Amino acid sequence: MSDNNEMANRLIAERKAVEKIYQAFSLHNPDLMDEAVTPDWKDIPLAPGQAPGPEGLKPIIRGFIEAFPDVKITLHDLLQTPGKIAVRAEITGTHNGNFMGIEPTGKFVSIRLHEFHELNGERITTTWHLEDWFGAFMQLGQFPPQG
Repeated sequence: MSDNNEMANRLIAERKAVEKIYQAFSLHNPDLMDEAVTPDWKDIPLAPGQAPGPEGLKPIIRGFIEAFPDVKITLHDLLQTPGKIAVRAEITGTHNGNFMGIEPTGKFVSIRLHEFHELNGERITTTWHLEDWFGAFMQLGQFPPQG
């Protein structure tokens, strides 16, 4: 019975860690990353200019909150086994601030994302992610300025 309880506790802890990443956006609290991921967390792929680890994602979260003040992430599906969680989610918000060099449009956008997380029983150690940026730019009616 103890093994079942340990496994249940692990699954609950891992799910809570994954949920915290998305809450960091929705609750406008980038510091939740410290509770969600390990200090050496690998975020694959890094965004242009993004530093590694949780500190590297915090400025991106802050920038996203500034660009989409009503940002919300809705989790549609979580598939979980011990040490792994797959997520299908949706980021929504109104573009009221500069985003990747695109001036505010006032448009509401919905961005699909898929992520795969590896966990150590308590926190996320690695995340592989894919967001539909092309779809987001189509909704905004423009692409980021080129370099």
